Amino acid sequence: MPGLSKGFSYPVLVADIGGTNARFALVDHSSAPTRLCGTTATADHPDIAPAIRETVFPETKERPKTAIIAVAGPVTGNKIPLTNAAWVIEPLKMIAELGLEEVIVLNDFEAQALALPAYCGADVEQIGSGTVREASAKFVLGPGTGLGAAALIHAARTWVPVPGEGGHVELGPVSDEDYAIWPHIERVGGRLGAEQLLSGTGFPRLAQAVSLWMGLERRFETPASITMAADDNDPVAVKTLQVAARAFGRVAGDFALSVLARGGVYLTGGITPRIARFLTDGGFRASFEAKAPHEGLMAKIPTFIVRHPNPALEGLASYARTPAAFAVDLYGRQWSSASGAGRD
Repeated sequence: MPGLSKGFSYPVLVADIGGTNARFALVDHSSAPTRLCGTTATADHPDIAPAIRETVFPETKERPKTAIIAVAGPVTGNKIPLTNAAWVIEPLKMIAELGLEEVIVLNDFEAQALALPAYCGADVEQIGSGTVREASAKFVLGPGTGLGAAALIHAARTWVPVPGEGGHVELGPVSDEDYAIWPHIERVGGRLGAEQLLSGTGFPRLAQAVSLWMGLERRFETPASITMAADDNDPVAVKTLQVAARAFGRVAGDFALSVLARGGVYLTGGITPRIARFLTDGGFRASFEAKAPHEGLMAKIPTFIVRHPNPALEGLASYARTPAAFAVDLYGRQWSSASGAGRD
């Protein structure tokens, strides 16, 4: 089928390029396990090619022939700037410099979506009620440097990942407490999007608003400083994460309704494991289900914290091994040494 991959040349390099870190792994053949190669800070390299040379090439005798890359940002054109980092991904340059036959670039949460069907056991931790309905839509979202989101739709016996910029949906107040806090939140671009509160930059913004509302002077620069303060029972940090968990539940519930995600909603991202106790104390799930008149439907949709250590890499590796199982649209996102250009 035009625009869909029928197979790859191995070994396949898979890479998860985030706003802060780049993670790499190799898939040596169609039945091979994912072979982790390492993680490096994007700030330590001028672009992706030297990062691959230093992190991946020392780990393999046979150089990769295909690269499948997940990036934090929309994939448009032959030069792909990352949303939250200085790198610009240039697939044709990668082919020339690294001796690759083919480069495919996907959205980072599209990669997260590709991992969802294979999760089992300790890969996920369920929050609250609900049961996965087989062959049904799934949704994944989570806070890292930004707030990522993607759907995975099941149609014609195939999984179809649907990437987007859902993290930028509006996020308003609901409870009386929200209405008291929201006037103190700094607007960005004249609005309050979900990413502006539920992300690496958003959590400190929310904490500042909570501190003003509580009349307690605090200044948290990073999510880590908030979670550490919460571990010490700092009242501003604790309240910030309680408010964030409820807001996260509302956003997750909105996405679940939008695609009727009876296959489950999955919470991932670098920050999620650090705030797990606030996601499992009841506030998140109550907000998720509070979608009148559909509370009964929402109670049947399960929610999970993803515990897999490298979900985006595993999603890309699943795609590398069995591309026919996924209907990934490659138009404008696939470059080859033969064509010398992206396939539009």
